[in-house]
Amino acid sequence: MKKTLLILLAAGMLSSCDKFLDSESYDKKNTSNFPVDVADANVMLVGTYNALSRAISLVESSPFYMAELASDDRFGGGGENNRDMQGLDRFMNTEPNRFLPFWSARYTGIFRANSALETLDQVKGWANEAQKNQVFGEVYFLRALFYFELSQMFGEVPLITTSLVTNVPRASADQTYGQIASDLMKAIELMPSTPYSQVVSGHATKWAAQALLARVFLFYTGYYQKADLPLAEGGALSKAAVIQQLENGIQNSGHDLVPDFRNLWPYTNTFTAKDYDYVKQNNLKWVGDGNMETVFAVKFGNLVDWNSAYQQGFSNQYNLHFGLRAGNGVENTFPFGQGWGAGPVNSNLWKEWAAAEPTDIRRAASILNVDTDLDTYEYGADTQMEETGLWQKKYIAITAYDAAGKFVPSYAILKDGALADYQLSHNQDLVVIRFSDVLLMHAELKEDATNLNRVRLRANLQPVSYSLAALKKERRWELAFEGQRYFDLMRWHDAATELAKQEGVSIKNKGIDTQMKAFGGGYKARYEATGGFWPLPSSEIALSDGVLTQNKGWGTSAAEFPGW
Repeated sequence: MKKTLLILLAAGMLSSCDKFLDSESYDKKNTSNFPVDVADANVMLVGTYNALSRAISLVESSPFYMAELASDDRFGGGGENNRDMQGLDRFMNTEPNRFLPFWSARYTGIFRANSALETLDQVKGWANEAQKNQVFGEVYFLRALFYFELSQMFGEVPLITTSLVTNVPRASADQTYGQIASDLMKAIELMPSTPYSQVVSGHATKWAAQALLARVFLFYTGYYQKADLPLAEGGALSKAAVIQQLENGIQNSGHDLVPDFRNLWPYTNTFTAKDYDYVKQNNLKWVGDGNMETVFAVKFGNLVDWNSAYQQGFSNQYNLHFGLRAGNGVENTFPFGQGWGAGPVNSNLWKEWAAAEPTDIRRAASILNVDTDLDTYEYGADTQMEETGLWQKKYIAITAYDAAGKFVPSYAILKDGALADYQLSHNQDLVVIRFSDVLLMHAELKEDATNLNRVRLRANLQPVSYSLAALKKERRWELAFEGQRYFDLMRWHDAATELAKQEGVSIKNKGIDTQMKAFGGGYKARYEATGGFWPLPSSEIALSDGVLTQNKGWGTSAAEFPGW
């Protein structure tokens, strides 16, 4: 039977009660004429990656954005009308289909991956078996990543492994994680042991699959309190097996730590550095996107405008959302640029970090203190809410001056010819997995301080003995603002306690001193009511004709954010 294939522009959304997560073709291709050759195979692969980057660029519904604003290290922020940001911080709802764009993009990606896995065997003309295996391996990796992100966001989700999709209920966590693990093991087996430096930046590798397997293992076994990670075909992966995979990557991937942590972040780029005293005084120089520490990243670029169907689709909109609100973000706060003011840093993090590691260079490298680091700063600019005077420096608009001394809203305008628009000019990679995370996961799994201290040594810190407490602190410092803290708290079962500590922290709302307050019964109550998972899109539940049900803790008045 011929099956219609989705290539690049289909919607992976519910279209009827009878066609759950169905997809519509816009290009008339089907399995009788596509894919035929390697060029077609690459089109299918690019289409699957496109679903990844498209969901990431729909910032407000993405897992990274949620995890940053919901964690204890950042508040919601934004202006007085940015209820979505402030609601995410408090596990509260602001609209019925809050996460529909992410849900739709991920199931579109899963459909594309399923279609590719079903049809790539008919492709002729592979240069060699390794080329074919690499493509298959990347598709397996992407399907695993898509399901892992859905599972971290929503808990139990529909599990679909064929392009002949139907209206199916949610699978158990064991079933979905079993499929994720099996997909990653296939990816590891298929993809060659090619050093990272010989792989096109942005493509999945064996090493990325090994690292993601460890992340999946830690979350599943931690959150669900299991010993092993199940496999779809039966059996399970033990901790020892996952450690072995990580060690293979650590030893053979070619990945390593960048010598200076501060050079990982774009504020050290050449165009900005010449005018930024912090960079000049510390002799810093950005290593750029796709460096040896990047194990896997989402790529962005300059193909972006306000008129196409994709609009911001290929721009890193996190840098805009996490930028400083109007009144700041121009020359007065150089080099930190303008945006929507999401995610002010919790002052508890600043204080606890200083108390635990007073000489840690990563604190000032990761956090902007406007009272000491800037010449001028306007509190309450553009009705900024939940403001602490602290902002993260890893994903934020970075400005520069051109050769004539003219201020530009992004270094990428000078470096890459990006569009000269402060909202659209950002193309910094979103790093999904860094090598330092690989080292810390290995330390946690093996309960050994060797790789933990390797990370500490880079920050000029003294070695420590292994303990889970020491590991937790190191992950908090090293990976701050990289989308991991919230999920770490979930899997360690620390979330309810740590999130509740946000209540009562001193902030400014529209420039007026006040304190963070909770809604819906408080941070602890909201987390315990939901288990940390978020609501399924209401439209998907309605269209499933009762097959899907809403997650616990949602659909009540306590779940609706009323605003300040």
